[in-house]
Amino acid sequence: MSTSQVPQDTKTDVQPLALPPSEGKEAERKGKVSRNQLKKEIETLKEELCKEQEKAERYLTQLKYLQADFENFQKRMKKEIDQQIQLSNEELIINLLCIIDELELAVQAGKQTKNGDVIVSGVEMILKKLYETLGHEGLAQIEAVGKPFDPTKHEAVQKVLTREHADGIIIEEVRKGFVLRDKVIRPSMVKVALTPNASQEIHTESGDEPQ
Repeated sequence: MSTSQVPQDTKTDVQPLALPPSEGKEAERKGKVSRNQLKKEIETLKEELCKEQEKAERYLTQLKYLQADFENFQKRMKKEIDQQIQLSNEELIINLLCIIDELELAVQAGKQTKNGDVIVSGVEMILKKLYETLGHEGLAQIEAVGKPFDPTKHEAVQKVLTREHADGIIIEEVRKGFVLRDKVIRPSMVKVALTPNASQEIHTESGDEPQ
């Protein structure tokens, strides 16, 4: 009897399929290209972002300048409006000062008239109310008599030779002067003391007689 031999199972190793060399290089090249392209796109995006940030900073700076200009414009307009209001008030008060002058003259005339006490008291009351009203607007009378002459506040209409007062002292006020909020709107017309010695010095230097 012949015996048939049964073939034994043999274990075989399965090797992975390898790409042909040309195809492997092509895939590697494409991978490198895609990575380089991605880097370029990222760099481009960064550049565009930087440009947009710079543009936003420029806009913000311009906005700040515009805001500062607008605030300065508002301040300038407010100042101009205040100046116009003050100028209008100043003109009104200057016109009212003429009325005050007439009332002052009326008081003086009434004092020299017999039985003029009623008139004088009435006019003095009007004067007092008028001064109070103008005082609320910032009007104040310039001090004159007994004060040293100040050319920024006083206007000398006459120099009077005297030994009773020091040289340059105001001895009489011809017309009252006023300031409006620290601004002289009308100087006081005054007579100023001039001592004989000072008069001689002036006469020696200029050759003119004192007024």
